[in-house]
Amino acid sequence: MAKKQPTKATIQITPQDWRQSHLGRLLGAAMRKFDDRVLYLMAHNVDVPLALSNLAARAQVSAAHIHITRHVSLEGSRLNDLAASANMTKQAMGDLVTQCEAWGLVERTPDPQDARARRIVFTATGLTWLKAFEQAVAQTEAEFKQEIGADVATVVSLGLEAYAGDYASLKSRT
Repeated sequence: MAKKQPTKATIQITPQDWRQSHLGRLLGAAMRKFDDRVLYLMAHNVDVPLALSNLAARAQVSAAHIHITRHVSLEGSRLNDLAASANMTKQAMGDLVTQCEAWGLVERTPDPQDARARRIVFTATGLTWLKAFEQAVAQTEAEFKQEIGADVATVVSLGLEAYAGDYASLKSRT
């Protein structure tokens, strides 16, 4: 027997505010604000080479490029590992690596453990970029704590860590 579809008379209309204020939307907006501030600070860091500062200032460097900074090991990383840790396709990560390579942030070197493979490693400029990233993240986190209070910032950080940790463990099982 077919299930009866609800009629217009039985459909409940609820306030639509939830579409603008649900947790996922707030988390996304907070992440964009955080990343924008980090990129702004990097664009204005006197230690970052002028060409990279200009790229960041003109929004040519995006949060996607930060994936390189977040995921390349100091010893170097294989493209497959980078893509997996950033939750991106190998092709998309390869495009980012190629762009970052053109900007002088990273280079591809032979992998000492597999002659067929290449490792992506930071250049001297890339290490300067990494240091600027570290400073920008620290300043942005300090500004976050100042804006909402240290106690609330700690609770938010612990909550997000617990929530994201569950996600990471679930993804590793699939």
